[in-house]
Amino acid sequence: MKRTLAFVFTLASGLALSATAQTTPAAAAASAPAGPAKVAVIEFQAAVGQTNEFQRNFADLQKKYEPKRDQLKTMAAEIDTLEKQLQAQGATLSDAARASQAKTIDDKKKQTQRFAEDAQNDLTQEMNDVYNKVASKVYDVLSDYAKQQGYTLVVDASESQQQAPTVLYHVDSSDISKAIVDAYNVKSGVPAPPPQAPSAPVAPKPAAKTPAAH
Repeated sequence: MKRTLAFVFTLASGLALSATAQTTPAAAAASAPAGPAKVAVIEFQAAVGQTNEFQRNFADLQKKYEPKRDQLKTMAAEIDTLEKQLQAQGATLSDAARASQAKTIDDKKKQTQRFAEDAQNDLTQEMNDVYNKVASKVYDVLSDYAKQQGYTLVVDASESQQQAPTVLYHVDSSDISKAIVDAYNVKSGVPAPPPQAPSAPVAPKPAAKTPAAH
């Protein structure tokens, strides 16, 4: 039952978003004349998650999965009720009746488990698609911006970026994350989403890697 409720909680909280995008280099070199290196830093995954388009699409995905989250909560509540009934009435039931009720609970747990796993897989796949579509376009904006600003190297400082050297220090002025988000929002034309209600889930930081350089 604990495992089943864990699935329910995962979907209900909207945190089952372990997107797995393409494995690519974490630093992309921009075309620039020979000369002193000009390096910029970006938290690419966070930047993608902060764009108006991603937040809009994420909110749409949350709404799409609300019925499944509600169904999982209902299924889990039904199992919990049956378990309490069996615990309360167990001493008065015959062995056959007790075994039958226990089997009903076990079958419902398995059904709920399968439903939760299917919903989890569907949500993860759709989250991958949502992230990758926006990430690819954000990379194009990043590439153009780096060339225009004369950067020779852009380093991805995302915490989950495992293949890149760790960025141990950088000055704030070298972080172009906000500039890229702002530039992308202007290019996409997607307005900022309305403020969320306190109970609404907040878009998490995607765990995907940057898209491949063109």
